[in-house]
Amino acid sequence: MASVRALVDAGKPIGAICHAPWVLIEAGAVRGRRMTSRPSLQIDLRNAGADWVDEEVVVDGTLTTSRRPDDLDAFSTTIVARG
Repeated sequence: MASVRALVDAGKPIGAICHAPWVLIEAGAVRGRRMTSRPSLQIDLRNAGADWVDEEVVVDGTLTTSRRPDDLDAFSTTIVARG
């Protein structure tokens, strides 16, 4: 988790789709962030201090999150567009 936290602290772009935000919770990197994920993670994300929303793709600074594999086209397009 230290390497994930280091990437967040360095302002590197991070993408997380489906259940991947659990890694960000463990790294202590979600407090104050607007995020999405599988709906089953919303309580965990909120308890960790994130603002969870049910949207196809959410961008918060260098963090891009998406809900599920069905959102992959929008997620990928957003990642590529942000360069």
